[in-house]
Amino acid sequence: MRMLAAPVRITARGMLDFALLPRCPGCGAVVEDDHRFCLGCWQSLEWLGEPCCDRCALPFAYASDGECAGCMAHPPRFDRLRAAVAYGDVARAVALKLKYGRRPGVAATMAQFMARHLAAMDPEALLVPVPLHRWRIWRRGYNQSALIAAALARRTGRNDDNCLLERIRATPPLQGMGRRQRADTVRGVFRVPPARKADVKGRAIMLIDDVATTGATASACAKALKRAGAAHVSVLCWARVV
Repeated sequence: MRMLAAPVRITARGMLDFALLPRCPGCGAVVEDDHRFCLGCWQSLEWLGEPCCDRCALPFAYASDGECAGCMAHPPRFDRLRAAVAYGDVARAVALKLKYGRRPGVAATMAQFMARHLAAMDPEALLVPVPLHRWRIWRRGYNQSALIAAALARRTGRNDDNCLLERIRATPPLQGMGRRQRADTVRGVFRVPPARKADVKGRAIMLIDDVATTGATASACAKALKRAGAAHVSVLCWARVV
């Protein structure tokens, strides 16, 4: 029986792999391996990096140091933001599969491409997901940012903490709101629990999120973290609206 067990396991694994073929995270086409995009989706993605604004990662057309005009006029509360890709059709499809499509495996795909930015960030920074309100977690079943943070922690060996920051008030969806309205909606929504302030004081924190639009949510989170004593707050997300 023991001699037969190994071939049976191998056969079962082969059948499972055949039934669950790797799919492109963007369009669902069959691809050669997990977490890989088909050629069309890959070519549609706009990868973000240098040159860009030192603060918010807005792409620059030419090499330049410093911040963009928007950050100089209205400095965000976070110290630095980086994103894997620009928000577009494919990036949006991937984000929606994780957020609403109950496809938790997509978090590992996002983490794979977000991780390249970690080399330039504080190696001691604690990964902290942007929190959801408990009622939204109850309806959705999970926090997509927490899944991404956990995938990044597994991939890089860094520490993540889902309970360091909490959302104390439910807010309406921010889609369709302008910059000022978004900022007003999330003002005072986040806090570090009193029992966790000692864990924040003097620490470098890296906020993890799926999509950055105006930066209002990230700024509100950073404000709460710095009020609790965080020394530095950076933001890492899958996609950024540019």
